[in-house]
Amino acid sequence: MATHTTKMLIIGSGPAGYSAAIYAARAMLEPIVVQGLQPGGQLTITTDVENYPGFRDVVQGPWLMEEMRQQAEHVGTRMMWDTIVTVDLDHGSPFRAIGDSGDEYIADCVVICTGAQAKWLGVPGEMELGGKGVSACATCDGFFYRGKTVAVIGGGNTAVEEALYLTNHSDNVTLIHRRDSLRAERILQERLFANPKITVLWNKAVDSFEAGANGMLHHLALTDTVTAEASTLEVDGAFVAIGHAPATSLFAGKLPMDDNGYLLTEPGTPKTVIPGVFAAGDVTDHVYRQAVTAAGMGCMAALDGERFLAARQHAVHEAVAAE
Repeated sequence: MATHTTKMLIIGSGPAGYSAAIYAARAMLEPIVVQGLQPGGQLTITTDVENYPGFRDVVQGPWLMEEMRQQAEHVGTRMMWDTIVTVDLDHGSPFRAIGDSGDEYIADCVVICTGAQAKWLGVPGEMELGGKGVSACATCDGFFYRGKTVAVIGGGNTAVEEALYLTNHSDNVTLIHRRDSLRAERILQERLFANPKITVLWNKAVDSFEAGANGMLHHLALTDTVTAEASTLEVDGAFVAIGHAPATSLFAGKLPMDDNGYLLTEPGTPKTVIPGVFAAGDVTDHVYRQAVTAAGMGCMAALDGERFLAARQHAVHEAVAAE
């Protein structure tokens, strides 16, 4: 067990954490990134990335995250293979956190970048066909299904929005919902029902995702939730859209959250209610959830952290000068 001190502790990695680290290191804040259980975040389980600025050709998610990590290290970030299990924010700066390793981290400011994970159905073939026809992000992967047959699974705002988005690429979109009515907002439902490219399958549950001879998704195995009748639906792509779960259990009772567990920040900033504690990326963003927006928020958090530390140092100097 050891004690690590830093001006900025970044909890979690991915685009938000690594971007915060790059900016913090360049500001001589000597940041420490505790990478967590999934270093690199959700992009490490994403294959083709075609919408991150700066790359003309498709790049691989794991490669992109590895490049960000190495860039952060190159400018002076310390990467820790650890997971924060407890954090003390109640007593203000300096903040104290304990890792699963038993190591202690003392930081003048904290940037929370623990991210969020898509909720999955938990049925056969779902994980095995990830990146081979099964996805949880139409905005990320819909472009790869231009002119193809796709399905969206879910009945809330996320599912309806994903189905509507996919009509930009496909003329054959099927929304599959296990009930006979949607939970989405009325305005979204009206747009969905008015779109001739979308068909809704009511009272259908997905039992499994089945591959074809080429190893890619071929069809969905369905069961009628009313009659128990089995059926199949041939698709090229299937998007699971049953929501996301932010990784915020560590901060329960310590920081304000919305009803879905996302950290609340001052509008337009990464500032939480505790001075010196910032949140960036999917842990606070349930609307956009993109690598580029997460990276931008990580940058903002590092810049605000730098300003917080500079203001505090200036206040100390003023107090000393007044004595």
